[in-house]
Amino acid sequence: MANFNIAVLPGDGIGPEVVNEAIEVLRVISQKYNHKFTLNYGLIGGIAIDAEGTALSDFTLKVCRKSDAVLLGAVGDPRYDNPENDIRPEDGLLAIRKQLGLFANIRPVKVYKELENNTRFKPEAISAADFVFVRELTGGAYFGRPKRRWETTRGRRAVDSMVYSEHEIARIVKVGFELARKRKKHLISVDKANVLMSSRLWRQVTEEVAEDYPDVTLEHLLVDACAMRLIQDPRYFDVVVTENMFGDILTDEASVLAGSLGMLPSASLAGVPEAGIKIFGLYEPVHGSAPTIAGKDIANPLATILTLAMMLRYSFNLDTEADAVENAVQKALSQGYRTSDIMDESCTNVGTCKMGQMVREHLV
Repeated sequence: MANFNIAVLPGDGIGPEVVNEAIEVLRVISQKYNHKFTLNYGLIGGIAIDAEGTALSDFTLKVCRKSDAVLLGAVGDPRYDNPENDIRPEDGLLAIRKQLGLFANIRPVKVYKELENNTRFKPEAISAADFVFVRELTGGAYFGRPKRRWETTRGRRAVDSMVYSEHEIARIVKVGFELARKRKKHLISVDKANVLMSSRLWRQVTEEVAEDYPDVTLEHLLVDACAMRLIQDPRYFDVVVTENMFGDILTDEASVLAGSLGMLPSASLAGVPEAGIKIFGLYEPVHGSAPTIAGKDIANPLATILTLAMMLRYSFNLDTEADAVENAVQKALSQGYRTSDIMDESCTNVGTCKMGQMVREHLV
């Protein structure tokens, strides 16, 4: 019997609801494949500010560091949206990435055939689109210094610094090349090298790393061109690697291709995903805390359940189990079950708990 320790951080809003459905799926996996998953809970985000006075406490960090992986629901609370606030729920998310060395964010974007009519695109334009974003997670404008706001005689000013080192660029680009090597061997590196010095370094280092991957075709795209092509021809993409802020924006744009943010999983890794190597990671769905629908049993749990599959694959090397979860999601969709965000006229509208149940029934 394999034993894995998981830190569970349900977070804010719909986080506890969708995490609970993923945990129930994990219980089925445990029974079917004879694994033991030990769960240790902690707080992050707005709920942590309320209970512990900080968005990420030392206790929660300790729980995470003693675990093999972290499952996180969502972070965000409108009570802390005032820009004058010194502390925000999102501070916990940025801090945990930095403290745990989670530099590589993997965001797959898959258009399920069953959901092709749930977007504003013609089905023939997005059919079979299936690609992966690799986003650098601990550098760039979100972490660069100086970062401050101040008053002047001419009014208020603020500055954020987009800073990258050669090391930071090389390690994230390597993740992109490794994933591309296992897929269609096409890596697109996204930057703004016509304007930004940091992007010019990004492009130079990427070219240098590419020498170690002669079997992978490397292409460079400016971020604005990439944003346009994502909408024009999403099937063109295989693996896309980019810096922190560009990745944040582009992956949210790409979510409309999948029909809903509620369909997009995410993994933040502390290493390069190579065959046979277990990597510590934090796993969270792409969607936010959606406080307006919290507690109403209408949130889509599929992104979190698919995120769980990524945990099984990358941190535990349980590919068979990960495939089983992904196939169960596909089967639930093929039988016409839908939460409200992906609802179609000919389908059955179900809530959070019922959708989780439908996935579990296809696992046993």
